[in-house]
Amino acid sequence: MMSRQAFLCSLGSLYLSLLFIFLLMDVYARPANNSVLKEKAAEGKDENEILPPDHLNGVKMEMDGHLNKEFHQEVFLGKEMEEFEEDSEPRRNRKKLMVIFSKVDINNDKKISAKEMQRWIMEKTDEHFQEAVEENKMHFRAVDPDGDGHVSWDEYKIKFLASKGFNEKEIAEKIKNNEELKIDEETQEVLDNLKDRWYQADNPPPDLLLSEQEFLSFLHPEHSRGMLHFMVREIIRDLDQDGDKKLTLSEFISLPVGTVENQQAQDIDDDWVRDRRREFQEVIDANRDGIVTMEELEEYMDPMNEHNALNEARQMIAVADENQNHHLELEEILKYSDEYFTGSKLMDYARNVREEF
Repeated sequence: MMSRQAFLCSLGSLYLSLLFIFLLMDVYARPANNSVLKEKAAEGKDENEILPPDHLNGVKMEMDGHLNKEFHQEVFLGKEMEEFEEDSEPRRNRKKLMVIFSKVDINNDKKISAKEMQRWIMEKTDEHFQEAVEENKMHFRAVDPDGDGHVSWDEYKIKFLASKGFNEKEIAEKIKNNEELKIDEETQEVLDNLKDRWYQADNPPPDLLLSEQEFLSFLHPEHSRGMLHFMVREIIRDLDQDGDKKLTLSEFISLPVGTVENQQAQDIDDDWVRDRRREFQEVIDANRDGIVTMEELEEYMDPMNEHNALNEARQMIAVADENQNHHLELEEILKYSDEYFTGSKLMDYARNVREEF
């Protein structure tokens, strides 16, 4: 079992990495190997969300290969996460945490076991799944104008290009008449990548028509085993530098070529690398051979993997388990709420961890 010092160091790395998200807007220090599709997905999207989202709630790694820095908060707070972000009143947040504690503590013994936390994590992950299903219904209706229950690639392509500023009627007319579309190179590359994903979501027999369920797999590959496998292949394709379809530690933590502009940027790079290294060595590389295979990455990515949920539960308990009884009590959750369970006051806590070690 991981030592308490190792857990605290891991925690410090987690919070510094969370801080990285907010500082990214001001400092140029981004991971390498992002495809055009990923970059486009991160930019402003239209209200219908017709481009597959880059960030998948309740999944530990995003579609561009970034670690999901809000994962612990997502699987602990669930739907209440936005309320904690919007409400800065400590007393109200404490009451909310007390309610959550009572829901996790199903045997009412005033403490949370790893099994209880595992059950809660699985429940919150399923909650994210159900939210995605409901959102998909709305998005599907937006791209299925004739309401026939299927979306063709051309229908989707028209809506996608319209969301990028093209005239929808003109595009539809040109596609109908098989006329050439004048599309810039970057947009065409995004379309090519999306069409690959469309093919993968199109269940046999392939007809390039997606049903509502297939469209869900297109937008949220975590809902489909086949699409999850495709998603893993995409991540490895983006990070794999030698073409062996496996990831070494150096590939997983690769940074852009060139120097950073200032010390602040260098510190962020260092934090990002440290966090990636820990996740690679301690979590993803299951057999500890220094290589991550597609199978290992797929197991890590599977949001409904009960073994992974149990490991997450044990880690969440260990970082706040002051009395070392392998359970979480309400006082421990409240004490560590700002630093870990609700994700606020990140900078102060990260500074304390650095000073301690």
